[in-house]
Amino acid sequence: MQKLTKTELKFTNKIEKKIKKTIDKYILFNKKDKILVAASGGKDSTVMLYVLKKLGYDFEAITINSFIGNYSKQSLENLVSFCEEMDIKLHHISLRDEFGYSLCYIRSILKSKGINLKSCTICGVLRRYLLNKYSRKLGANKLVLGHNLDDEAQVFMMNLLRGDFSVSARLGPITGVVQSEKFVQRVKPLYFIRETDIEKYSKIQKFPVKYGECPCSYDSLRRSMKEVLSSLEIINPQVRENIIDSFLRILPVLKKVYKIEKDIETCKKCGEPTSQNICKTCQIIYNLKND
Repeated sequence: MQKLTKTELKFTNKIEKKIKKTIDKYILFNKKDKILVAASGGKDSTVMLYVLKKLGYDFEAITINSFIGNYSKQSLENLVSFCEEMDIKLHHISLRDEFGYSLCYIRSILKSKGINLKSCTICGVLRRYLLNKYSRKLGANKLVLGHNLDDEAQVFMMNLLRGDFSVSARLGPITGVVQSEKFVQRVKPLYFIRETDIEKYSKIQKFPVKYGECPCSYDSLRRSMKEVLSSLEIINPQVRENIIDSFLRILPVLKKVYKIEKDIETCKKCGEPTSQNICKTCQIIYNLKND
């Protein structure tokens, strides 16, 4: 997109090679797969779209609009513009169309009923639900996520603090512990790329991206963990890499211990796959609409 200096070109080539190495090493996907990229208009997914296009992969993009005020509006406008310029087909899924409400409204109503779920929790549940549902409907067998090294280190440490290794067993460059035709496999080509490097790449290419944190994440454990890791970086510059290296060493054991032997359930309300009788999304919507 931009004419780069030798230094910039050296840096961007390094990032692209690292992404390609992750794709190849973990066999995340190949050019025969039906690939769908989850995009938000942020730096991570925008870099992911650009690099995959540059590497010659055929794919489409999908975005979930949570209607978080001007933040979502600007991000969507940026994403639409970028996809048009890059000739990438974009599927736009609306939280309001699917559930009748915006993310902020859902949280406020639940809170008024004494259900104090954080915005990040609600958003994560609903987005994962819609991404899997529409990836399957669109015939994709690979869903590409823009999660980076920082994201993954934060999540592992959050699970560690909660004492929940079963969730960590589903993490890694390829997610999940169970193979099911009901779940579209999620993969993470940016798994070993630092957030600062992704932002640098994005700014070098002058991508139309809104930088900064989601305004709804101010009270999230993730943001607190991000601050903790930034503090630890002062005494251990490789803290994120070390966390992920340690995690990947124990991941095979975690997958074996927490492998679900029984078949995936089907939600009795919506018919989507779940590990419970009623999926988390339907639980949220039920609590939203009922006293």
